[in-house]
Amino acid sequence: MHLFSSGSSLKKKLLVPSFTFWWKTVFCIICCSNFSYAQERITIRDLGDVFKQVLKKKTDSTQPAKKPGIPILPSFGYNPSLGFVIGAKSVMSFQLGTAEKTTASVVGVEALYTSKNIVTLQARHNIFLPENRLNFQGNWQLSRFGIVDFGIGSGNARDSKDEFNLDEFPIENSDSSFPITFNYIRLQEKVYVKVATHFFIGGGININMHKRITDEKLSPTFSTPHFLYSVRNGFSSTDYNANGLLFSLQYNTREHPIRSYGGMYAELTLGTNASWMGSSQRAVQLQYEFRKYWSLSKQRPDKVLAFWHWGSYMVSGKVPYLDLPGTGSDAYYRMGRGYTISRVKGPSYAYFETEYRFPITANHLLSGVCFVNLQTASDDLGKKIFQFWEPAVGSGLRILFQKQSRSTICIDFAKGRGSSGIFFGLNEAF
Repeated sequence: MHLFSSGSSLKKKLLVPSFTFWWKTVFCIICCSNFSYAQERITIRDLGDVFKQVLKKKTDSTQPAKKPGIPILPSFGYNPSLGFVIGAKSVMSFQLGTAEKTTASVVGVEALYTSKNIVTLQARHNIFLPENRLNFQGNWQLSRFGIVDFGIGSGNARDSKDEFNLDEFPIENSDSSFPITFNYIRLQEKVYVKVATHFFIGGGININMHKRITDEKLSPTFSTPHFLYSVRNGFSSTDYNANGLLFSLQYNTREHPIRSYGGMYAELTLGTNASWMGSSQRAVQLQYEFRKYWSLSKQRPDKVLAFWHWGSYMVSGKVPYLDLPGTGSDAYYRMGRGYTISRVKGPSYAYFETEYRFPITANHLLSGVCFVNLQTASDDLGKKIFQFWEPAVGSGLRILFQKQSRSTICIDFAKGRGSSGIFFGLNEAF
């Protein structure tokens, strides 16, 4: 087995397979998967069923079926500036109306703590009332948070040595990285009203407050990208706000919110940062998202080809550095696997991903994915969006955690330009 040849002892201890080895393995899995589900009337099994079998716990068929539990996935990582990271995330699905007329609702929570006192609490929800009359979407966060920054725009120079990432953070800081810590309050809430079949109109508020911002590498003799951008655009380098109103249109035909086998999702949002709401500066941004799913097999509908496009464009004004759209700007930080959060960002940003999802075992317990993604961003010094691209490719394993909600544990390996890593998640990236 080939290994990455890096000077990092931690990377050697992880025994990370080379990119070539990984894709050879995935190719074999895909070939084998074409034969693994040829049987009919297979009983679907999830991780809970496996534990019952290991513990030799029999299910009493005379008792009514219990409601599914809440899936919880531990998370961990390491970065020299942020410390050892431990945490947990959970996503649960439930129905507030009949399945025929009401989309399933989803609520997710996440908590994270590091050995250097980085702590974050986050809750997200996408709730549909009976017959989809109203849809509530929210993202709330209270944190002493941290990121490892790499500047603004796409196509920037990279170190000669690839960085390796464990989930959201690189395991070591390179010369081109700039750790930043800050206090963060986010309150985003949108309410949609159903106006036609699958079509919604809504609006809401978006509060983003960054306080006590600390640039680890900033000194009297060295300026960081965050500091330079803030000075150029008239922002404080230690605290700022981006607060405003949201106006949205949504079209949704997905047959399931967590792991869809078909349908599409489209959303268009106009966001305004208003000084009367406490914003440091005024701005207008146009953001949109498009997801499409094609099931490739009637026998196994979970064999899916999926496409994801997310974009945000600056219409007018200026946005603070830590509020610029970029890698991981989606609600669950899954955008841009192969890179860490905020690796690529700018006033205007676009992301494209295609993923092939395939079964491995006939009982649905194990499945796999292969994906490729592209992202591009502008900067405030003349670089245009779509001028430079940051690609990544990867593959991963899915373990069915809860068959009632289609919840899965996700383990992905992805490689981008000058960056690679292992990324963990609960449920599909999109």
